[in-house]
Amino acid sequence: MPQLSLHTPVGDLTLSEEDGAIVAIDWGWGRDQTETPLLLRARAQLEEYFDGTRLDFNLPLAPFGSGYQKRVWAALCRIPPGATRSYGDIAREAGGSPRSVGGANGRNPIPIVIPCHRVLAGNGIGGYSGGDGLPTKRFLLDLEARTAVELAPQAQARLL
Repeated sequence: MPQLSLHTPVGDLTLSEEDGAIVAIDWGWGRDQTETPLLLRARAQLEEYFDGTRLDFNLPLAPFGSGYQKRVWAALCRIPPGATRSYGDIAREAGGSPRSVGGANGRNPIPIVIPCHRVLAGNGIGGYSGGDGLPTKRFLLDLEARTAVELAPQAQARLL
């Protein structure tokens, strides 16, 4: 599986591609580095995101997961950049409960691009399993809030 890594303000990330789609973004630097056209495009879009010149992603995505998880992840992709939703909001849209939405969020294999960081608990920010946890979630939300003031949303991430 081709992989390509990049340095970001929230730590190193490794992108993985399979069958012409992004299937994972993992925290940390990958051992093998392969520059495919899709991985180069994904890396460039993430660099633009962290530079504050992009809020959304235009990439083919194919996350591995259950049918329910994919419904939750599709609902996350419909949260506008710079906005947030509660676990309950996503449960009403995708089905299940706030707890099951939290479980699907925690298993999101393509964080940032599938914006699980935009989901908050009903009584506060909630948790985050990526990077350094809550500081990473706060960084991503603050970055999007600042960028949203300067940019109009271009398009939502889409699942294959």
